[in-house]
Amino acid sequence: MTVQKRMTLADLGLFTGAPQHEHFCRMKDLLDTCEMTPSANPYPWPRGEMTPLPETYDYDGASRRTREFLAGTDTAALLVLVDGVIRHESYFLTGGPDVQWLSASVAKSFVSALVGIAVEEGHITSIDEPISSYVPVQPGSAYDGVSIKDVLQMSSGARWNEDYNDPASDIFQLNAATAGIGGTLDDFVARMVRESEPGTVCRYNSGETQILGALLARATNRSVADYMDEKLCEPLGMTSAGYWLVDPAGREVTFAGLNLTARDFARLGELYRNEGVWQGRQIVPAQWVRDSVTVTAPHLRPGRPLVGGQQADGVGYGYQWWLMAGDRGEFSAVGVYNQFIYVDPVSRTTIVKLSASREYGTSLDEATSGELETIAFLRTIAQQGH
Repeated sequence: MTVQKRMTLADLGLFTGAPQHEHFCRMKDLLDTCEMTPSANPYPWPRGEMTPLPETYDYDGASRRTREFLAGTDTAALLVLVDGVIRHESYFLTGGPDVQWLSASVAKSFVSALVGIAVEEGHITSIDEPISSYVPVQPGSAYDGVSIKDVLQMSSGARWNEDYNDPASDIFQLNAATAGIGGTLDDFVARMVRESEPGTVCRYNSGETQILGALLARATNRSVADYMDEKLCEPLGMTSAGYWLVDPAGREVTFAGLNLTARDFARLGELYRNEGVWQGRQIVPAQWVRDSVTVTAPHLRPGRPLVGGQQADGVGYGYQWWLMAGDRGEFSAVGVYNQFIYVDPVSRTTIVKLSASREYGTSLDEATSGELETIAFLRTIAQQGH
């Protein structure tokens, strides 16, 4: 089903400081979407003894108050699972257990899982193949002859500026393409320009995930939403409908357009915490999960990836997953405006934080993105009592 469009992403005033919590909770009512149905065999999360959040956490050499952080980042949902059991669940602002929230780039990690499934099913022969063997691109353009693996690792060599503080940046142009401005999303990625040798620089690039969405659609001969409905929503027991934003041609906005409830977002974290196994069934190949959350090359190590021209302190990159420095094996799906699916395998914890942090992108500073501080906060929750 497609919902009639009433506005575009550009109309939301993203990265201007404008409050967004009234938008992110109802994107299906504002923009064109396609719907994924709840599972025929829904799996409600078991609930255990509720654990209070820590009153404080340490960041940047100082103790900070949890309550102030949650308010300051316009938090809408905070869900904590330990061993697959809900141990904390809070909602604020326009959030709620039945609210489908905009994932932003958390969507990228779902796309990665679907690519892994498509490889296992033989729709994609190998991720060492050029992505241009499946997706038509202009000769000599960024994705012509580049391996699917390099695209998964944000290492295609494409020229890109993911600067949310620059209205002329590539990410703003990609957002415009979601409304058909300058062509479709497929048109946009087909003509992107190469800048560096593939497999040498990890440059965070939402265009990479958009062409992975086109890869999925062409390799499976199905829409991304249809494929995800069967391969993730149904077997993971999702209890609510899900929605993908789509462009005027009907292509899913795979770099940022997935909308789910906090409880359903958590299913991907738990699936990956358990190496792709759900209720005894292998949903995503175990080796794919391990490869997805492991640094496999020097340019992917913590501190090496580039975001908006700056190095990403303390985090490395896998197959569309962020990898935390340290020896705990933590990994996270991360989206603008402070969206997180964070997993700490050591404490067996999965945490979902959905937000509408209004200052996000108004500068290049960590103080406005809050991502490193969020990691410190989530780590404190995961490690309390351990």
